[in-house]
Amino acid sequence: MTRRWLQLFGALLCLAWWQAVPALAQTAPSWPARPVRIVVVFPPGGSSDIVARVLAEALGPRLGQRVVVDNRPGAGGTLAAAHVATQPADGYTLLLSNTAPIATSPPLYSNPGYDPLRSFTHVAFLGATTMVVVTNLSVPARDMAGLMAWMRAQAQPVTFGSSGVGSVGHILGSMFAAQTGIALNHAPYRGSVPMQADLLGGSILLSFDTLPENVENLKAGRLRAYAVSAPQRAPSVPEVPTTAEVGLPGLLAENWLGVSAPAGLPEAIARRLSEETAAVVRSDAFRERMATVGIVPRTMTPAEFTAFAAREIEVMGGAVRGMGIRND
Repeated sequence: MTRRWLQLFGALLCLAWWQAVPALAQTAPSWPARPVRIVVVFPPGGSSDIVARVLAEALGPRLGQRVVVDNRPGAGGTLAAAHVATQPADGYTLLLSNTAPIATSPPLYSNPGYDPLRSFTHVAFLGATTMVVVTNLSVPARDMAGLMAWMRAQAQPVTFGSSGVGSVGHILGSMFAAQTGIALNHAPYRGSVPMQADLLGGSILLSFDTLPENVENLKAGRLRAYAVSAPQRAPSVPEVPTTAEVGLPGLLAENWLGVSAPAGLPEAIARRLSEETAAVVRSDAFRERMATVGIVPRTMTPAEFTAFAAREIEVMGGAVRGMGIRND
């Protein structure tokens, strides 16, 4: 009798195990089982691309799979964001989200193809960088007061370049014009890299751009900086004053970066991706690399990042709507 009970008990245990296998597979998915793709909304060479590649290189070994970068520029980042929003929520397609596709570009279109909050799971925050006011060396001004005097003396409004319509640089340039009363023309580009080429070549003489794209040229003396749009000076260019120091205290803006996935990302994948990304951002290697290009690393939980994105949509998106800018 005892042997029969043991046999029956063993059979029941086996049955319970096989019934539990599907549930275990669902609650502990073997992600990632193939390479993970990070979609970048700007061309290669810019700050977003630099951050994505540094992150991919460090994140790959932690996940046990290759992490590849896919550049899909255009329409202020909305093309790439709309593409990611339509992908399966399985953790294999991610967006290197930033200020443009989440906060400033969607208001430019009647239908950008996604909702910046509801279409994504905002997983991990990476950091932010200040903006900088920069000119070609042919501009004779040596400081902000001289630059403003030079702008006012021109027969026609000076043209400034930005990385696109509705970009942080576009908004900052418009804020500058409003605060100083100096008329400016705007020349939008498909990212900072092509704008840099024209700025260095003299096709345009002024830009409001993210600091990382300009650090190398500033240190090499190929461009001239007048102010950074941050409360404190940037460690990578400590000689450049803040906008408050040059008499423009309200001229503040930053470009932030994060990792987002299509809406509905399983909690287990979101949690692991958030934890592994935060570990990379906190590492000395990542922080040292970001310091060389003027990005200040910062971490947030998914809930904190989502709340932050909501505020950015309200504040920066509201600024775009207030400017009356449209791109369709």
